Amino acid sequence: MLHGPIAIPKGHRLGPDGECSSHYADLFDASSDVLAGTMALVKQVAVAMRTGQNASGVNILTASGPGSEQSVPHLHFHVVPRWVDDGISTWPTGRSEHHFSGDPVAELADALASGQHHRT
Repeated sequence: MLHGPIAIPKGHRLGPDGECSSHYADLFDASSDVLAGTMALVKQVAVAMRTGQNASGVNILTASGPGSEQSVPHLHFHVVPRWVDDGISTWPTGRSEHHFSGDPVAELADALASGQHHRT
């Protein structure tokens, strides 16, 4: 695991290095097996943050694709240790200005049911 360029907060980790960061552009590019292994590693780091840093929780963040503000073109996850009243908010504070032409819940359900992987 790597330190992020800016540790927000101290103890923040960026990972994984190695296979994912050098071979996959984002989560859409990685196989389910790679993602399962990656999440197992992310969980190990999260548990270590809880036991070693006394974090009361973690946020796991990633960005995939141009609409997500992905700034580094490889798959990685930020594991951010959290404590009650730590002053950090990771949740969006507003609503998206994107407008759907149809029912977004129905569109998502249809894509999941059909096994659709990507719509261009």
